[in-house]
Amino acid sequence: MAYQAEISRNNPTAILFLVDQSGSMMDSLSNGKSKAGQVADVLNRTLATLITRCTKAEGTRDYFEVGVIGYNSRNVGSCLNIQDKDTILHPISEIEAHPLRIEDRYRKFDDGCGGGIEQAVKFPIWFEPQAVGGTPMKQALAMAGTTLLEWSDEHFDAYPPTILHITDGEGNDGNPEEVADALRAIRTNDGNLLFFNLHVSSKSNAHFEFPSAESELPDPFAKMLFRMSSFLPDHVLSLASEKGFNVSSSSKGFMYNADAVQIVDFFDIGTRALQQQLR
Repeated sequence: MAYQAEISRNNPTAILFLVDQSGSMMDSLSNGKSKAGQVADVLNRTLATLITRCTKAEGTRDYFEVGVIGYNSRNVGSCLNIQDKDTILHPISEIEAHPLRIEDRYRKFDDGCGGGIEQAVKFPIWFEPQAVGGTPMKQALAMAGTTLLEWSDEHFDAYPPTILHITDGEGNDGNPEEVADALRAIRTNDGNLLFFNLHVSSKSNAHFEFPSAESELPDPFAKMLFRMSSFLPDHVLSLASEKGFNVSSSSKGFMYNADAVQIVDFFDIGTRALQQQLR
């Protein structure tokens, strides 16, 4: 069966985040945050969670090699604060060691007397929100393909790479479907690359969460992202079901018109499935 490989220091897996940073990502969600700001916040929390899961008594174990590609008409490339910008994937311990900065954020804790008290907590920032220019989606997917094909050739017994792609609109550099098809064909001995897509919307239109048929979707762009997405493997289906999503064996890793809450769910399901394989 596919997607059964243990993830360990000697056999890590790869996680690549692709983030649309075009100008429309500055639009606001229902919670008042910009789409870019909400995605950045959740991505930073997700990186912190992955680091925590890899932290043992002796230090951080490199179970994951992680990259973040941001794309707009000014730049397509790594967004991490690591000097070698030509290398997309980095061991999780290297990412831990190179945040852009550490912020103080305030969290409310129970004071034991029925009330709450706010305390400052340290919050590392690895990824900054950005929103400018157009949407070269095809170019970003091609960069992901080059990176992950090379990685898979070097890690042929590993759990396959995972891509979490976040966008709010159609690309303007050509049809990305052919590139997406090539991405999903990348494989290790444990199965094909998993490609999950999240469409972020500032509108209060109907949401579509892990649909199972193209005919359910409202427009050609949604249908294209559906076709670009991977079917959910059994262990990811279980996680989605536990979170209350109505999924089936034909469900794909795709959310459309996602709001702030669904952005959190998308990142959580997409990465927690990997954490279950840690050894």
